[in-house]
Amino acid sequence: MTDTPEETAPFGFRTVAEAEKQGLVNEVFSKVALRYDQMNDLMSGGLHRLWKDDFVTLLSPPRGPRDFQVIDVAGGTGDIAFRIARAGGLGTHITIADISPEMVAEGAKRAGAEGLTGQCHFTVGNAESLAFPDKSFDAYTIAFGIRNVTHIDRALQEAYRVLKPGGKFQCLEFSHVDVPGLAAIYDAYSFTTIPAIGKVVTGDGAPYRYLVESIRTFPEPEKFETMIAAAGFGHVGHRSLSGSIVAIHWGWRI
Repeated sequence: MTDTPEETAPFGFRTVAEAEKQGLVNEVFSKVALRYDQMNDLMSGGLHRLWKDDFVTLLSPPRGPRDFQVIDVAGGTGDIAFRIARAGGLGTHITIADISPEMVAEGAKRAGAEGLTGQCHFTVGNAESLAFPDKSFDAYTIAFGIRNVTHIDRALQEAYRVLKPGGKFQCLEFSHVDVPGLAAIYDAYSFTTIPAIGKVVTGDGAPYRYLVESIRTFPEPEKFETMIAAAGFGHVGHRSLSGSIVAIHWGWRI
């Protein structure tokens, strides 16, 4: 699947030049890096921790010494990587690739503080062009990051490329609420409370308005499944959580 060439691409409820989107995303995460995890707690009422725990349980890294190489893309401050490291055995190693140097620096600092530098390696990298050889990893994870990629199809193709045959792609992302009445409440909370919290905690609510807006342009689960399959993955599926506020998606490189 390839993108239709356009002069502009959707960015939240705004339309901006496609070439500008990555710069805007970089600016958002450079501003929020130091308070990113704190804001996740405030914005989700702590639910993001349960979602991430479910995500890693589904990945099920081996607990023994068997070598298990994971690439966690858009891994930011290491929240997913640290969970994978603790759930797996000594053979589990995670390479974190994030486009924001500020997020990478914060994650590396946290890894040192938590004694996980031996299992978690942080790098600056773009999901659309990963600096790793073909068939390098047993699993590819990305949590709350793929909606910020300019060309999602290219990121999925890169995921397929760097996975070994039999490797698993797994993605945690915001979805489209399907519970009657909850959608309106969720929208009101998202567009008023979350930017207000962001402004109080970080001094700038604009990045958090973008984070909310970006959710609304992400494909619905069934459409995203077709994109995963189009990249070459088999046994594609998804699981909705918390009234479809988020969903876990997966596919295998057969």
